[in-house]
Amino acid sequence: MKYIGAHVSAQGGVSNAPLEARAIGAKAFALFTGSSSRWVSKDPDEEEIKQFRQNCELCGFKPEVILPHDNFLINLGSGDKKILSLSRKSFSDEIRRCELLGLTMLNFHPGSHKNEISVEESLDRIAESINMALDKSNGVTAVLENVAGQGSNLGHSFEQLAHIISKVEDKSRVGVCIDTCHAYSAGYDLKSEEGYKKTWDDFERIIGFKYLKGMHLNDDKREHGSRIDRHEELGKGTLGQDFFIRLMNDKRFDNIPLILETPNEALWAEEIDWLYNQIKS
Repeated sequence: MKYIGAHVSAQGGVSNAPLEARAIGAKAFALFTGSSSRWVSKDPDEEEIKQFRQNCELCGFKPEVILPHDNFLINLGSGDKKILSLSRKSFSDEIRRCELLGLTMLNFHPGSHKNEISVEESLDRIAESINMALDKSNGVTAVLENVAGQGSNLGHSFEQLAHIISKVEDKSRVGVCIDTCHAYSAGYDLKSEEGYKKTWDDFERIIGFKYLKGMHLNDDKREHGSRIDRHEELGKGTLGQDFFIRLMNDKRFDNIPLILETPNEALWAEEIDWLYNQIKS
């Protein structure tokens, strides 16, 4: 079964997020559990935690279809000691909030070397940062998101993601989220039938589907291999409708959260409905 949703607002409190998701016909959702642009966010209070859990149950959202995202300041591969320290503290805080809310995954961009250290050093530092956070927590899986490869951002190749996973000590608590726009911009040909097959064959060979915990479904404003991250509405970008139809009928992507981050949230209900209507019985 496909669990399709979107990255919904938690404005007014995280307990509102499952209600927002239900309102657009989602069967999965993503959210920020704190601010997306601050190092430190307050933990939700006991009543908010209780209400969040109740609303998730009311709306039929189990933890395995909820994919929270960390804040955008975090850089677990930084060569700057101050930024690295702030990032590791903030990342651990993000995982703690997931624990409090009863969530089992935290999605994040791996990090950037910023030309301060080598690629391999930065990848190793990301893995070390994950190990440190997992050692301090229980029950939450660190979910690496592939990136488009803009600038010095790491995690744009399956090999880089596999390198990080290889250095994570508890393999049962690490996973991957594949963003379709990022993958296409990074050079993976998801559009053609042949390229689609090769991409996922490579993913299985290099990383393994056992590590796939979720996906972000986004069309791409830029061309294949552009290394630029610009999301587009479904069917209006360079990936096109045929790719998403193929994906909806691929059983390998059942039973994980499939999250829209397309730019026009007013269309999310329509896009979710369209995706479900592409599934052949």
